[in-house]
Amino acid sequence: MSNGTLYTYKETLEAARRVNWAIEDVIGGEKVLDFGRPFLPEALARVEGLTFLDEDEKRILNQIRGNEYLNIFGLVEEFILPFVMDHARPHLAQDDFETRALLQFAGEEAKHIQLFKMFRTEFEKGFGTPCGIIGPPQEIAKAVLGHHPLAVALAILHIEWMTQRHFLDTVAGDQQLDPQFKSLLRHHWMEEAQHAKLDALMVDALAASHPNEVATAFDQYLEIGMLLDGGLMAQVGLNLDAFTTATGRALTAGETESYLTIQKSAIRWTYLGSGMTHPKFRESVGRLGAGLLARLDEIAPQFS
Repeated sequence: MSNGTLYTYKETLEAARRVNWAIEDVIGGEKVLDFGRPFLPEALARVEGLTFLDEDEKRILNQIRGNEYLNIFGLVEEFILPFVMDHARPHLAQDDFETRALLQFAGEEAKHIQLFKMFRTEFEKGFGTPCGIIGPPQEIAKAVLGHHPLAVALAILHIEWMTQRHFLDTVAGDQQLDPQFKSLLRHHWMEEAQHAKLDALMVDALAASHPNEVATAFDQYLEIGMLLDGGLMAQVGLNLDAFTTATGRALTAGETESYLTIQKSAIRWTYLGSGMTHPKFRESVGRLGAGLLARLDEIAPQFS
């Protein structure tokens, strides 16, 4: 255990080995996307509030959001992977279970990056319209990794718990979603459930190693959040471009304003608010200091 965290590297490694899957189990061959169905639950997509769109247009926008969702995860894993590798390196001669768990973590993140690349190929082939994604991933990864290691670990922990919340609260029980897209989300969730526990251990270890830098690192976690928020606001515009190209529908000024208001709120909740307010993430921040948790709770409603 580490500083109050109820997880161990040994138990997490054992759990990860039980749920491990191969890419060919998830995508390719007869496992194809059904473009007649939505990809994301309404709690994340938030297309129903766009009452000026018909049902087909809402479905198309939902699918664009689904494409964005998996590609954003592919993007963030471009900085998660090198961070985990760098964190594992100093511990190679210390705890065998820790080393193996972190290397398993890194290997699974590399697998997810490949999975999402394959998904994007399948999506573009079936959807028929190019959909822009913010990037390039390497530049975003460089910007994120330039922050304090504890700040990066907090950002990753935020992302991992966010993934858990999305699947368990909104995806798992939604029977309207395309089964293939839902399968991609389920398999991603299965492994990220273990990654969240490892991230919690990393956060506690880094905080213990840098006790005088915790407040600064938390400030930098918030900076990473604002960096990502800027990219997400650009993504809302890219999604609109893809929608108008796919449907041939040009929105009026009033419709565009409504679209931007609703979709900016939706994308902020999806990637920022839902992670900041996750009870397990709040627990980790609370262990860093009550004052930091109070700051988090003050800021989080801006992303609801």
